[in-house]
Amino acid sequence: MTKILIVDDHPMVIEGVKALLAAADSVEVVGTVNDAFSAMAFLKANRADVVLLDINLPDLSGIDLCQKLKAEFPTLKILAMSTFKERSYITRMIEQGASGYVLKSVSSDELIEAIRQAQAGRMYLSQEVSQVLLSGPTPKPVPLLTSREKEVLACIAEGLTNHEIADKLFVSPLTVDSHRKNLLAKFGVKNTAALVRVAVENQLI
Repeated sequence: MTKILIVDDHPMVIEGVKALLAAADSVEVVGTVNDAFSAMAFLKANRADVVLLDINLPDLSGIDLCQKLKAEFPTLKILAMSTFKERSYITRMIEQGASGYVLKSVSSDELIEAIRQAQAGRMYLSQEVSQVLLSGPTPKPVPLLTSREKEVLACIAEGLTNHEIADKLFVSPLTVDSHRKNLLAKFGVKNTAALVRVAVENQLI
């Protein structure tokens, strides 16, 4: 029996995945969590064979979490489940040690097969994902932001200073400064004006 942990911040997705797996005798959902911190905590206390991992989580991207999980639990198999099918997301997940990548529109049969292949140590990519990889590079995607980074970004767009943002979000100015630097790095820009421009262009604010 393959033990499954589902990591996704949308309750409806979790319930949908559990429903897809309910009829399978070969798998058992042993846990569901909605963020990276809870995933790490769960796996330190419980055994799971395969993690079904969303890429867009509130506290840490699934790509970064994948890297941390593989470092902490080398034998753990990680299967990305996402709505994102951009080439960069797929390749980065694989580079961080994921055993496969499927879209959330996956059928029950395909999801079970993907889990079986991952558990056996083989790579599984859904047909749409394979086609993306074969079709060549796609434009640079919008960076994945945590919920807090989105809040800080909105405050920056309002023209607030680090101290004003800190007061508004009940955090320290040093924390705000760290988020600001992370945002600049994620968007590949050198100043706040460029950051706001890119954010507006991508309809993030």
